[in-house]
Amino acid sequence: MFFFFVGGLEQQARQVLKRGAGRCIACGLPADLVDYDKVLKLFFVPVWRWPGKQPLLHCSNCKLFFPESFSPPPPQPLLPEEVKRDALRCHFCAREVDSGFRFCPFCGSTL
Repeated sequence: MFFFFVGGLEQQARQVLKRGAGRCIACGLPADLVDYDKVLKLFFVPVWRWPGKQPLLHCSNCKLFFPESFSPPPPQPLLPEEVKRDALRCHFCAREVDSGFRFCPFCGSTL
């Protein structure tokens, strides 16, 4: 006899606590701080839900949930003495990047 189990565990946003609280680590778009539920589904039907432990950031574009600690820091303004003429800096994280890169190796944003 063979039995097939079709189901899974999923996270669903329950309530938005703060809009645009951070940036998505995958696509770079604004992410919302949300309370969420973990949902057990059997044959694609929600069977049991329970609340998550702490609020997470949720990107509505790529549907990714991630903790606030993973969100990249806001960009820091550059002082005139820090700006070098030959150095290429990332516009998002303000770190110095080799001119051969198309993406920042630190935060992943396009240069």
